[in-house]
Amino acid sequence: METKSVDPRVAAAIAHWAPRFVSNGVLLADFEEVTAGLARWEDWCAAWCARAKVHEDLGREALRGGYKLTAGEHLTRAAMYYHFAKFVFVHDQDQMRAAHRQSVECYKDALPLMRPPGERVAIPFEGKTLYGVLRHPMDRGARPPILIMAPGLDSTKEELHAYEEPFLARGMATVAIDGPGQGEAEYEIAIAGDYERAAHAVCDWIEKRPDLDPARIGMWGVSLGGYYAPRATAYEPRIRACIALSGPFEWKDIWAGLPLLTREAFRVRSHCRTEAEALRHAGTLTMKDAAARITCPIFIVTGRQDRLVPASHAELLPKSVSGPVELLIVEDGGHNANNRPYRYRSRTADWLAGQFGLPKV
Repeated sequence: METKSVDPRVAAAIAHWAPRFVSNGVLLADFEEVTAGLARWEDWCAAWCARAKVHEDLGREALRGGYKLTAGEHLTRAAMYYHFAKFVFVHDQDQMRAAHRQSVECYKDALPLMRPPGERVAIPFEGKTLYGVLRHPMDRGARPPILIMAPGLDSTKEELHAYEEPFLARGMATVAIDGPGQGEAEYEIAIAGDYERAAHAVCDWIEKRPDLDPARIGMWGVSLGGYYAPRATAYEPRIRACIALSGPFEWKDIWAGLPLLTREAFRVRSHCRTEAEALRHAGTLTMKDAAARITCPIFIVTGRQDRLVPASHAELLPKSVSGPVELLIVEDGGHNANNRPYRYRSRTADWLAGQFGLPKV
């Protein structure tokens, strides 16, 4: 029997990101069926969009029937699938942008149907706009604490839906943002090592909201966002606590070991013309001088088996910060410990609730 040859880029995507897809909202059966039918990377986006359309159609049908909660569930899932269609599909901008538009639209339509519901927000940023998703806890009180959530290199605000849930359940509001080089901002605003610029803009916006507590702002980030969050915390004093998941200490130091898809996504989202230029830009993503400026409590999570960002990078950060540190190394965890989300998601939410003086639940 002839064995079908699989594009190494498809194989790499499956090997590196399968736990992430499943822990963030993709059904295992869908993941297995969609990826089993893929031999070429060029077919990735279309295949995932086709399966996303199945869930979107279910959502639209439920909405027409007046089943709002069901519609929200289907449309949220559709948004995840469209997102994963485009997440590192940077070589075909037309397909990528079309899938991205569908992800944003499905999620936007799902926001008022969620429990708790969400609100699309626009945050002024240096003459441009950063878009975010604000969600309040069901029992939110007058002004709940607020957690700014930063995606990574190839994630977006929509993908952070599952990560939001434990914080919302414990009485915190969340605002997931597309910062420089991320999601809706990636086409206009390049990846920036000084992510504190984005955090500063979000903190300014929070201070103008009568429904949020500007004295209790936290910062959270995943993967490359696990660099963005502590970097922002180092230079933005209004951030009172930080959670960093699998972030690099020096991005350029792991460049050579990153998957080709990841390096190319960084090049495109940094608005660089060549990989050499992208590598030079990678050198600006560093915690070397910033780490010592972190004086607020920080919770750092990594997986010992992480093949993208070695756990040694997470171990460097506690040695450099000036404030209280909690380090959790999930010994059998991969990147972001997405294969073991139960090891840290609830625990970090409990920790942050304690930092903000919320009661145990």
